[in-house]
Amino acid sequence: MKTQKGRLLGKYLANVQLDISIAAYTKVPTTWNEDQYTTDFNKFYYIMEGEGFVKVNDETYYPKPGELYLLPSSSVQSYGTISDNTFGKYWCHFTAKIGDFDLFQLMKTPVFSKLDDFELKEKFEQLISNWQCDKLSSHFRVHSILLEIIAVFIERSDHIQFKVDTSPSFNKMDIILTYIEEHLDGNLSVEDLALIANFHPNYFISVFKQFTGYSPIQYMNRRRIEKAKELLVISELTVSNISESLGMEIYYFSRLFKELTGFSPTSYRNLAKKSQINL
Repeated sequence: MKTQKGRLLGKYLANVQLDISIAAYTKVPTTWNEDQYTTDFNKFYYIMEGEGFVKVNDETYYPKPGELYLLPSSSVQSYGTISDNTFGKYWCHFTAKIGDFDLFQLMKTPVFSKLDDFELKEKFEQLISNWQCDKLSSHFRVHSILLEIIAVFIERSDHIQFKVDTSPSFNKMDIILTYIEEHLDGNLSVEDLALIANFHPNYFISVFKQFTGYSPIQYMNRRRIEKAKELLVISELTVSNISESLGMEIYYFSRLFKELTGFSPTSYRNLAKKSQINL
C-alpha cells in the first residue's frame, strides 16, 4: 500500500504540464558545437549512430547508440563533434512544469539511460509525426508519447531522488493530508485546514488542488468514500453505521457513494461479496 507521502508525490507529479517546442531527427554536421550555455527548456537526445560529446554541468559524456540523454533546463551545457562520424539522433525540446517548478528540479535523475534495442525509436518517430501534424488529436498524442518517453527514461534510471524540499508547500500538504486521513469523521472546514498550513484560505485551495488535483472538499469526500468501500467489504457494519462513522448523513452519503462509484452502498457490498466467492 502506498504511504501518504507516496500518494501525495504521485498525485503531485501526475499534474505535470508539458509543452514541446520542437521534435526532429538530425544527422548533425561536423560544425555542431556549443559551449557553456543554459536553456529554460529540457532536451532529450536519443542517439542512433555516430560519436560526439555532451557536457552537463561539470561532467562530460560520450553518448553511444541506444542511449537516451536528458539535458535539464538551467543546467550548464556543452556539446560537440569529435570526428566526421557525427551523431544521428532523435531529439526534442520541451518544458515539464508542476506549478512554478520544472519537473527535473523536483527530481534528480542520471543524465542518461541505456535502453534495449533502440526500443524508443518508434516512439520518437510518432512524436515527430504528431508534432508536425495540425490535427486536434495530434496534440493529445504528443503529450501522451512524451509522457511515455519520460516514464521509460525514469524506469531505466537508477538512483532517482525526489527533491521535495525545493517545494516548501510539499511538507505542509503532507501534514494536511495526514490530518485529513486521521479526521475523516470530523467536520473539517477549508478555513481550519488553511490555518494548519498557515495559508490564506484562497491560496490554500489553489495549492491543495495543485498537489492533489481536487479541491479540499472533493478530496475529503473521495477519501471518505474510499474508506466506506473498505468498511463495506471487511466489516459487518450497516450502511447507516458506516455513514455515521464518517460524519455524513445517510442520504448524502448514499448519493455521493453512487455518484463516485456507480453503485449504491448495498449493491457495492453485494458485488464485492460475490467477487470474493468467485475468487
